[in-house]
Amino acid sequence: MSTIRPVFSVARLSNRAEPFGMDLQFCDCEDECYGYGDSPALCGFESPNSSSSAYKKDSLKIGVLQPSEEFSDRESFGLTCHRWLNIQNTCRRSLQFHSSLALPNVSSLSQSGLVVSAFHLHRLLTRFQHLHYLSLSCCSELSDSCLTFLQFYPSKLLYLNLDCCFGITDHGLLLVAAGCSSLEVISLYRCNITDAGLETLANGCSALKHLNISYCPLVSDCGLRSVSQSCCQLEAVKISHCSGVNGTGFKGCSPTLTRIDADSCNLVPEGIMGIVSGGGLEYLNVSRVNMWISGATLAVIGAGFATRLKILNLWLCRTVGDESIAAIARGCPLLQEWNLALCHGVRIAGWQSIGINCNKLEKLHVNRCRNLCDLGLQALREGCKRLLVLYIGRTWKLSATAIEVFKICRGNVEISEEEIMFIGPGN
Repeated sequence: MSTIRPVFSVARLSNRAEPFGMDLQFCDCEDECYGYGDSPALCGFESPNSSSSAYKKDSLKIGVLQPSEEFSDRESFGLTCHRWLNIQNTCRRSLQFHSSLALPNVSSLSQSGLVVSAFHLHRLLTRFQHLHYLSLSCCSELSDSCLTFLQFYPSKLLYLNLDCCFGITDHGLLLVAAGCSSLEVISLYRCNITDAGLETLANGCSALKHLNISYCPLVSDCGLRSVSQSCCQLEAVKISHCSGVNGTGFKGCSPTLTRIDADSCNLVPEGIMGIVSGGGLEYLNVSRVNMWISGATLAVIGAGFATRLKILNLWLCRTVGDESIAAIARGCPLLQEWNLALCHGVRIAGWQSIGINCNKLEKLHVNRCRNLCDLGLQALREGCKRLLVLYIGRTWKLSATAIEVFKICRGNVEISEEEIMFIGPGN
């Protein structure tokens, strides 16, 4: 009786280093598949159901090359296909799994969902030994033991995505550090890791440039400190919704660090100072700062260490006041985009500081700011000479006349009612 198990369909041969989709499918056969079971997969082509012209063209080639009854012809044909397969295996640079969590209609496929096991991973890593990009995102049943194969992997893996791999712990990071010394990017969103795992990772992957540990509640500034001090080429860190992080782990970070996402973190004044201490920061997201933190806390952003800052997200920082706004406006002269939506503590003095000092500002978000009045809008109208877009939907103290005057005087500025929570590169 046939059994149903997941197999991996291999797409058209490509040398591009972009993420490559490997969709889990079902097979009712007893033979081993994984790209060896049919001629399109064997030769590195698309699925037989594909309607693309590229597939039709390649199918025609296969049809021409179908072997005759002669044994020598069949042997030559088989040898050619295996050589094509070898080319595909050698040229593949990226591999991405789509587990049951990533598929749109999981219930229609299987009641229990699809599970990527150590066997599947071993087979594919054995076949594709020159990968630079590997994504196991949403393989929720993946365990630490599955990563054992990375210790013996001959390729220089540069990118590893383990988002929502709930079975991955500190031991898994130990295996990653042992086998992926050249790793530059790792995403551990919602993984069950601690400071010990981060320290191990930092010691084994000192070339790390991008780290995502968002929604990792067991991580604190101790682990963050290990990364910021050991990885001297660090460029971007995401720590959003890490309740154990206050920012002090960034103290003395490398000047190469240009992007930090710290949405909904328990930041303290010393932590914010640590975040900007490297001096190279260009993007900073500290939106939804905790309500019990004084608005003056954010003034340290403008203390002189963030002079290269270009994008600042303070969305829903309700307690930030004029003092902090004025300090940031003066101390961050390169600001190009600033999100102040729902910052109710900003009043006339704050808007005036922005108008006078933010001479390179191109996008300003002021949605639902309760204390933006006609005089505040006038200050923005008379200043901010490079402003291109003003997001200004749903205000309470602004008159329709003030908005119309702004449109007349600054006709080149787009007025948008759209409210955007996340700004910057990739958003």
